[in-house]
Amino acid sequence: MLENYRSPWMTDDIQLFANEVRRFSRDTLAPREEQWRQQHQADRESWRACGDMGLILPDIPEEYGGSGGTPAHVAALISEFSYAGVSGLGLGINHIVGHYILSDGTEAQKRRWLPKIASGEVICSVAMTEPGTGSDLQAVRTRAVRDGDNYVVSGAKTFITNGQLSDMVAVVAKTDQNAGARGVSLLLVDTKLPGFRRGRCLDKVGLQSSDTSEMFFDDVVVPADCLLGGVEGQGFFTLMKQLPYERAQIAIAAAAQMERALALTLEYTRERQVFGKPVLDFQNTRFSLADVKATVLASRTFCDHIIQQWVDGTLDSALASLGKFWLTERNSEVLDRCLQFFGGYGYMNEYPIARMWADARVARIYGGANEIQRELAGRSL
Repeated sequence: MLENYRSPWMTDDIQLFANEVRRFSRDTLAPREEQWRQQHQADRESWRACGDMGLILPDIPEEYGGSGGTPAHVAALISEFSYAGVSGLGLGINHIVGHYILSDGTEAQKRRWLPKIASGEVICSVAMTEPGTGSDLQAVRTRAVRDGDNYVVSGAKTFITNGQLSDMVAVVAKTDQNAGARGVSLLLVDTKLPGFRRGRCLDKVGLQSSDTSEMFFDDVVVPADCLLGGVEGQGFFTLMKQLPYERAQIAIAAAAQMERALALTLEYTRERQVFGKPVLDFQNTRFSLADVKATVLASRTFCDHIIQQWVDGTLDSALASLGKFWLTERNSEVLDRCLQFFGGYGYMNEYPIARMWADARVARIYGGANEIQRELAGRSL
């Protein structure tokens, strides 16, 4: 993290929590990343370990199995995981699904799912994107047709995080083909049901330690009580309510990754000798890294503003979109400049900077492409 800098939302209690997360992510999770990269997914043991520490749903009430914290706990968790380079655990997806349920689920759905999600027993996915549909959620083709006390779900999804491991999938589907956004619903689908199939674990440019998959729903018969909230047509509005917080998480991760990139680069350029002196002693290096530090500090300040708004309950969609596109783009720029100082070693996957550079690219796409974020933010001008 930035030396001698403390975020204004970082109280003493949150700092203690962040310190615990830092030790756990550095000592327990980060050493497993290489194994996760080789197998293209994390292990369930690590999910349960995170559950035991209360890290999966830190801001969900204790009565539902959460830790009873605040968005500041979520922000600290994301920052520490991102700074430590822990990318294989898709905890953010469990957090998103948990809040779908907390916000709009029935009491029975909260009691059934939230404690198991919080403990790491149930790993979640969000089946939103389809082969022909990305950011346009109203155009999804997956269908959920009512049949007595059940729904029959049919369709295909792709780019699904946690897809190979998930025990429950929040499926975005049309319950009314003719109602536009009001015809979109969310169903909580148990992956053990007949007709559910996992497709390939997709071969990505980065994030090799995180599984991203195809999914197929071949007339999966789902009990009607799996409809989120028990009311059709509410799915689009649930998604819209939670998307600002998903985008805030992406922005927070980007800010922490920039800080780590700067720290790694300063360490390397102090040690690396070229023409008989450290790389950091060259004026070009100092000037370039001064620019990087200014960008990192500005990004941290912007990120802190987003977090404070989240903590205060005033974070709106426009600010979340601004933060998402601006911070992810600054992250890619910072990582590219930092990688250059590592020379050929910066292009080797054994160096963290190379993996960070590749991992960061997708953040400008997922959570809503940055072009869409500019459009959303522009509407508020």
